[in-house]
Order: sequence, then structure tokens, then C-alpha cells
Amino acid sequence: MRITSALVDPALLDLPWGIPLEDWPADHLVALPQGISRHIVRFVKLNDVVYALKETRERIAEKEYDLLRALERIDFPAVEAVAIVTDRETPDGEPLETVLITRHLQFSLPYRALFSHTLRPNTLNRLLDALAALIVRMHLTGFSWGDCSLSNTLFRRDAGAFAAYLVDAETGNLYPKLSEGQRSEDIEILRLNIFGELLDLEAAELLHESIDPEAVVDDIVARYERLWHEVTYEQEVPRVDARHDIEGRIRRLNELGFDVAEVAMSTVDGGVRIRPKVVDAGYHTRRLLRLTGLDAEENQARQLLNDLDTYRAESLLTDEQQAAHRWLTEVFEPVVRAVPAGLRHKLEPQEIFTQIIQHKWLLSERAGRDVGMAPAVQSYLTDVLAKKPDEQAVLGVEVESLAGG
Repeated sequence: MRITSALVDPALLDLPWGIPLEDWPADHLVALPQGISRHIVRFVKLNDVVYALKETRERIAEKEYDLLRALERIDFPAVEAVAIVTDRETPDGEPLETVLITRHLQFSLPYRALFSHTLRPNTLNRLLDALAALIVRMHLTGFSWGDCSLSNTLFRRDAGAFAAYLVDAETGNLYPKLSEGQRSEDIEILRLNIFGELLDLEAAELLHESIDPEAVVDDIVARYERLWHEVTYEQEVPRVDARHDIEGRIRRLNELGFDVAEVAMSTVDGGVRIRPKVVDAGYHTRRLLRLTGLDAEENQARQLLNDLDTYRAESLLTDEQQAAHRWLTEVFEPVVRAVPAGLRHKLEPQEIFTQIIQHKWLLSERAGRDVGMAPAVQSYLTDVLAKKPDEQAVLGVEVESLAGG
């Protein structure tokens, strides 16, 4: 047996590598929901870290490991490659397939776990938005997936929405830039795969009666095309309004979560043609990390920054860094510390805080006044969080409360 790893956990050596994954004893495994896979996949927990193990051919495992490592270097939302285990043999000397090890994405769910009960149309819409945003970001980085589907995606909560992560990269390829044909091929694969997945759910009576698989497929393609157009199209504006329109375009892209590295401008008759170079998503995530050190999903970061900016204005603080430090120590951290230890695995801290902000707003609307943070925190912990499933290791999930609330 040989292990190739970026960061070796010595406990990996103690696993029963001489046995096919499908025959591993239960005392080595962790039961977690998983999507449909053409390979045998198992989860193990070592030193409080959960790993996903997938059996496949050596060449495929090596390619996927290299791709996932490359995506990690450019901060793309994908699972983290940990190691490849090759040259496995049974005690009788029979060769066994290579195993690719990735780190399990905490607080994430495969789409079939979300569909374990009938999923509401609004929740489906949020999943489709997350998947469309993932594919746009993927294509901007030059990554051709080759197997776009719900099955190859994990979803995490993101302040009332979802954030999507790529799980399976074995059919992917990374290029300096994708052609229109490569983009179109990915979208056609997406269309076929998701249509088939939804038909399966429909046959199992797990789709809401109002959801039409064909309409859903058309919808996600339309969402992708709208977002792709917004981040890539050339815009002609009158020369007199050029500065205002350029600033407005950059602001809209930032609101969508995309960073703009530069703007190409050329003169045309009576105006200016502008084309922003969008380099990556994560505008709000990076700003929050820079100011506070908090790592959050994009929508979470947007809401946390809004709260920070409100705190800064109310405190009359002009220095952004000083305001961020005080908000972190006087607002965010006390709220997180108020969560009892027994409830901390329900949701990640950033998601809890964003939900408390929303809960406080609802309570204040009902009361006709600002109820204050402390009562809102206590009300949320008692009336909302205590009733939620544990999303750090979801098992036997009550999906209606998970997907909707």
C-alpha cells in the first residue's frame, strides 16, 4: 500500500486497506447522507475529522486529486483532496482499486438528502440559483466539468440561500479559458443529467406536484445564461455618462458577489464600450475575511457586513478597521458565545448569526420597536435553533425544517 498525501493524518494508516470499501466493518464508518455515485463511497472519522473515501481506478484518482488541488489553489468551492491510496492488496495478494480521500464538507448536504421529503418549490429555486452560480464561477475559471449534475454537488446554507460545492471532478479539465463550445457542452450535459435526476425523484413521489422536471431544466439553463450575460457582456454607454455607468456596472457585479480586476474601455461613435474583467466570485467573503478574519459564504458575508456597517454608522466610527474589531468583539462574538454547547452543532456560527439578525427584525416588526439583540438571541435559541436538526452530521433529517427554515 502507498499513500500520496498533501497533509498525512497518521491515523489513515490504521484503516483496513486490505479490504474492499464495500466490506469495511461498521465500526470504522460514519453514517452520512450521500448522493448517487458510480463508485463505492464511504465516510470515516479520524481525530474529529470526517473523510470521504472513494474507490476508483488509479489513473482517474490521480487526475481528480490533481484537479481538486488545483481548484483549491484558486479558492474554488470544491471538496478538499487529502490523499490517494494505491497499491492496495488483500491478504491473499489480490489487487484492490485505488482510493481517493477527500475531506468531508461540514454542514453540507447532497441534494437527495434535501429531497428526502417533498421539497417546496421555493427551496428548489434556491438550490437552482446556487448551482447556476457555481457553474458560472466554474466557467469563468476555465474549468469544464463534463458531468454537471445535482448528484455531483453539495449544498450548504448561506443566509437564507444555498451555496453549492463541486464534489466529483474526475470528468473535469482546467483550461486557461473555455470556448463557447465547451460551455455549451457542459450546459447540455447539465440539462440531461438534472432532467433524469428529477424524473427519478418524481417516480419516487419526492417532487412537489407543482414542479415540472422539464420546466425546471429550462429554468436553470435560463438562470445560468442570465448570470453569465451579466458578468461578461460588453456595454456601450454615452461618453458623458461613462464614469457613472462603469461604477454602476462594477457595483452590480459586486452585489452579485463577483470581483472585477480591470475594465477594458474603447471609444465608439458618440460613446464608450466597456467590458469588465470578472476574475472570481467571493467579493463579500474576501472583504469580511480581510476586516474580521471570519470565513463565511457569500450571502452570509453580505449580511454580516451590512450589520457591521450599521454598527459603524451608529457608533460614529470613521475607521473601518477599528469598527470591524469592535463589532467582532462587542456584537458577533458575544452572540456566538451565547449559544449553548449542546446547540452548536445545529448550524455553523456565521449562519446562526445571520438567522438571529433576521429573527430580531421579525420580532421588532411585530413589536413595532427595536426589541434589542439580547432578547432576540434568547428567543431564537429557544424557539428556533433548539428545534432544528443537527446539520454538522445530518442523519434522519427532518428535511422540511432543514430546507425551509
